[in-house]
Amino acid sequence: MKKSRIHVLSETEFVIKGQGVHTAFIDCVDLLKLNDDIEVVVNGQGWGDVLHAHTYGPYYFWKGRRYPGRKIFTVHVIPDSIKGSLPCWKLFMPFVRWYFRRVYSYADVCIAISPMVESAIRELKANTRIVRIGNPIPVDKFAPTSELRAQGRKLLGLSENSFVVLGVGQLQGRKGVEDFLDIAEAFPELTFVWAGGRPFGLMTEGIAKLNRRIAAAGEHVKFPGLFELNDMPAIYNAVDLLLFPSYQENCPLVPLEAAAAGLPVIFRDIPEYVQLYKHPYLKAGDTNEFIRLTKRIAADKAFRQKARDISRILLTQFDKQAIRNQLVALYAEVLRGNM
Repeated sequence: MKKSRIHVLSETEFVIKGQGVHTAFIDCVDLLKLNDDIEVVVNGQGWGDVLHAHTYGPYYFWKGRRYPGRKIFTVHVIPDSIKGSLPCWKLFMPFVRWYFRRVYSYADVCIAISPMVESAIRELKANTRIVRIGNPIPVDKFAPTSELRAQGRKLLGLSENSFVVLGVGQLQGRKGVEDFLDIAEAFPELTFVWAGGRPFGLMTEGIAKLNRRIAAAGEHVKFPGLFELNDMPAIYNAVDLLLFPSYQENCPLVPLEAAAAGLPVIFRDIPEYVQLYKHPYLKAGDTNEFIRLTKRIAADKAFRQKARDISRILLTQFDKQAIRNQLVALYAEVLRGNM
């Protein structure tokens, strides 16, 4: 029997790669290649039977012209994602909403990675079918080892015995970087590291103020910049706690990757997660609560282990084989024309 060819597309291959969409794209390609029941082509490698796109630029529309009735689009970004990312975002919002409605409607099926994403697609009245499938997490890649911990500590220039708190994400207001700095000020005895860059450069909202805050941070706070995807398992393994103070997310990969590395994770308490996660998670409603939980995890080994157990259970919702089965079944359905 002829195998189906799935054409996976992402414009992140051609631009700055330090963002969750690129990670999700790479994870998707790796996941699809796990078994030999389908063939996978990526970007310009050729054509397939079904197009599965992860980004929404001109390349998506150009390649999609060859796939009438066979276009699948995973929605990683919604209009609200620009809030706190770009200056004057309110002025851009009408255009952003119009454009994303076109992006979603161009696809025959949109994959909503979370309930919030599904609601956003419906609210825009996009002319597309919606299927809910989460982001897969390659747990094995991040599994904790002493070798990865040593490698990560070397990359970050950390001493072996220091308790290290990590933040990961683009350096922008939406990600809660200033809150991370506020928390760090309360713990001069701990080490704080933020891994991430500025993909929008000077177009980042509040960049001048954020740069001043970073420059004024204590010596126990490090901003080493952006790391390659292959380095991230070592980075997670090098630290002891992940703070995820982001104000808007859809189905974020960072806290789940950290959980796969055996880390306790403290999320910001936002509505998206209430809808998304089926299992409990540690959450903080404000900076004071982040500080309280950070202090308890750093000082109380029993509570730290409980927090790790919470992370481990949270991961079970994102089993990569179950998600792969859903994707392969969707491809088959689209090829049969059962839309």
